[in-house]
Amino acid sequence: MYGMDEPEPLRHVEHVMGTVFSFDVREVAPADRPRVQAALDGAVVGLHRVDELFSTYRRDSQISRLGRGELTLSRCAPEVRDVLRMCEDAEHRSGGWFTARYAGGRLDPTGLVKGWAVERAARMLVSSGAGSVCVNGGGDVQVHGGPWRVGIADPLRRGELAAIVEAHGELAVATSGPAERGCHILDPHTGRPPAQGLASVTVIATSLADADAVATAACAMGAERARPWLGRLPDAEAYLITADGSTWHTSGFARYSAGLCV
Repeated sequence: MYGMDEPEPLRHVEHVMGTVFSFDVREVAPADRPRVQAALDGAVVGLHRVDELFSTYRRDSQISRLGRGELTLSRCAPEVRDVLRMCEDAEHRSGGWFTARYAGGRLDPTGLVKGWAVERAARMLVSSGAGSVCVNGGGDVQVHGGPWRVGIADPLRRGELAAIVEAHGELAVATSGPAERGCHILDPHTGRPPAQGLASVTVIATSLADADAVATAACAMGAERARPWLGRLPDAEAYLITADGSTWHTSGFARYSAGLCV
């Protein structure tokens, strides 16, 4: 129950982009509540626009038409140009392990776009006056304020948690792996499933777009390449679970951990 001095949170669940997005908005002053509600409504509309622009399952999306050569980049929406620039940057930073362009010319920025969309939605809510925000898009989470606790699903034991992250301020938690959708992340150099495949990679960073791209790249690398690369990143921490159930994490991950279950 929420008392007189603690208003009830604003919450919403939306099914879009082939997954579920949940919003939990707290610390909203009564005078700011209409503005924050309007921002929440706008954030939901924004997610549907992202789906219309970027869905690789919709033949009429701009990303599908661009990939088929029916549309030039200059005629795409600004969001498409922005995301593809971010993808190019992520490809450069990962040494080519993250890519939005695959063999045969297929254009698919989904390794970054969901994280970007969640991050953008969370920022809209903070800008409207919300003091504490959590937006969860299919298990990838962007928070502001808090404290929040974010559970990392165990990919080998359905319904159980592998770890719990305690988040304060601005923080993002992204997880990639085959547990939910099968092996959908391929080695971009071979077009095949990664050697030494990982059950899951969780990345903590400030930006969910960045965390999403890093987690995708690490999954594509496989365990042997991913561990040293993740350990060198200055602005991210990571937690890996291998196919045999063993775990590894970067040296700074422990400061976010509110408990490890494996």
